[in-house]
Amino acid sequence: MAGNTFGEAFRVTSAGESHGPAIMAIVDGCPAGIELNEEMFRNDMDRRRPGQSEFTTQRKEADEVQIMSGVYRGETTGTPIGLIIPSTDQRSKDYSDVALSYRPSHADYTYDAKYGRRDPSGGGRSSARITSAAVAAGVIAKRIIAPTVTTGYVHTIKDIEADIPLEVTEAIVEQSAIRCPDPIASERMEALIRETRKNRDSVGGIVECIVDNMPVGLGEPIFDKLEALLGYAMLGIPAAKGFEIGSGFTGRLEYGSDHNDPFTLEDGKIVTTSNKSGGVQGGISNGMPLVFRVAFKPTATIGKEQQTVNNQGQLDTIAPAGRHDPCVLPRAVPIVEAMAACVLADLTLRDRASRI
Repeated sequence: MAGNTFGEAFRVTSAGESHGPAIMAIVDGCPAGIELNEEMFRNDMDRRRPGQSEFTTQRKEADEVQIMSGVYRGETTGTPIGLIIPSTDQRSKDYSDVALSYRPSHADYTYDAKYGRRDPSGGGRSSARITSAAVAAGVIAKRIIAPTVTTGYVHTIKDIEADIPLEVTEAIVEQSAIRCPDPIASERMEALIRETRKNRDSVGGIVECIVDNMPVGLGEPIFDKLEALLGYAMLGIPAAKGFEIGSGFTGRLEYGSDHNDPFTLEDGKIVTTSNKSGGVQGGISNGMPLVFRVAFKPTATIGKEQQTVNNQGQLDTIAPAGRHDPCVLPRAVPIVEAMAACVLADLTLRDRASRI
């Protein structure tokens, strides 16, 4: 199976399945001399792990990261960093009813068609559990890109849109159980998710991410544009179905005279008076905050009975058991932040070789 490694100068390779003994990651290209220990992973892993609230899957995993290589006396050595995240709360028997039948909008059929076999337990390699490796890698990436900071939050769930305050920090976001910085919208979203779970259904929405303290010059023209690499990373997250940066699709409604970001000087520094570009022009960061959004579909595995087909080509009905998120958005926030940090770490290390 190809497609398990991401990045060029900062490379992340993940391995493992939903109900395997562990998720693993190898982070290659990290410079030597960066302070790193297992406790530093705790906060972001806790924000992604299952079972953290009533709004997520009730699978219980500690998601404790074990450093296997690449660190000596609390600092990176410049060699590949090996990470292991043990799994302890697998219930493979819950998936016996989908071993032969394909869950609608899940990866069951396409995996079977491509490889001639699949692991039905929790979705195997297609499970969101594999994102624990991305979040762990993101912890390392965030230390490379500091003081640049990635801050994600829930912007929309179904048709409930948040009124985002001018300043958003992780502390503000974490005051909400579903990571929405608008208290009023957060309450409505929570009520919707509770009702959705009661009905054995699921909902989707949008995660927005702002990256502050951006340097100028990250990204390359043409295929390795900053926004192109961000989109590639975000659409690699399970359940992600859309990506936009800056004004995104709404930019089509404006004239160029309204949409352009005028340049000005602020304390001798070139800045823009608006940020419709979302911090990227010509594929290269302009120093303004990166602002992008990722749309997530409703969780594919739901408890409602649905029509399907089994691997013998027969019509069937299915109502999967197991533990699933009624809405992936709250746990997607740290994943989006981590993948953004990995992209920026990769481009930061590449940028060091772009000029003498």
